[in-house]
Amino acid sequence: MSISMFFEIYPGIYLVSMALLGLAIGSFLNVVIYRLPIMMETDWKDQCRVLLDMGPATMEKQTYNIITPRSRCPQCEHPIPALHNIPVLSYLILGGRCGYCKHKISIRYPLVELMTGILTVFIAWKFGFTLQTLFICLFTWALICLSLIDIDKQLLPDDITLPFIWIGLGCNLFGIFTDIQSSVIGAMLGYVILWCIFIIFKTLTGKEGMGYGDFKLLSMMGAWMGWQILPLIILISSLAGSVIGILLILFRHQDKNVPIPFGPYLAISGWISLIWGDQIISFYMQYI
Repeated sequence: MSISMFFEIYPGIYLVSMALLGLAIGSFLNVVIYRLPIMMETDWKDQCRVLLDMGPATMEKQTYNIITPRSRCPQCEHPIPALHNIPVLSYLILGGRCGYCKHKISIRYPLVELMTGILTVFIAWKFGFTLQTLFICLFTWALICLSLIDIDKQLLPDDITLPFIWIGLGCNLFGIFTDIQSSVIGAMLGYVILWCIFIIFKTLTGKEGMGYGDFKLLSMMGAWMGWQILPLIILISSLAGSVIGILLILFRHQDKNVPIPFGPYLAISGWISLIWGDQIISFYMQYI
């Protein structure tokens, strides 16, 4: 009996398996969200030293990447054992605190794990045991990473967006989401549209309304879904950004001159468009 047939017979086991996978991936995403900006900053500093002819750093640097060193408590720096690193469950058992120094741990860690698990199960339920499910999960996990890094640091790392542009183009060589022509045009237009908006806004106001990472993120979405979906993504993200931005200014008294990251709004609208884009467009064309 093949795995696909087994999961068709026992869909509950399939969904539970995907839930556990999603929780584990969510735990990994927490590491990426925290460490990738630090790795980028370290790399930028090294490049600056080379450009300024300052020579190598005098102190020997410890290996620091997504895998090494092991996760540690930010307060007491004690390595976190595997039993204290079980997604969501460990946080609940330890009462949201380090198991050694009892320092409070941010609730965002289990929330990211839980959100990743829930979205993974939803995708598995909606699309079944298919190749589409695999790639939509990868796309979703990338968007979670990008959104939270943008919220924290106002960065959309090329280390995520650029590979996913190529992954989207590769998928559509086989027509998984759209045809390859629409995919290529979507990748091109996704970048060019926001770049044009950026140039026009900067010319009129003298300010930069968004970053180049936003261009690459929309290009990534165009590569995955085709150029036809780009107007819907831009419309949803612009409406969401405007409404939430106004609410933040009115109720949280946020300074209107403080930039608000646009990446999360693009990510949310892109995910909605991938899951329900055809239905939304069909509804609009039929009833509106």
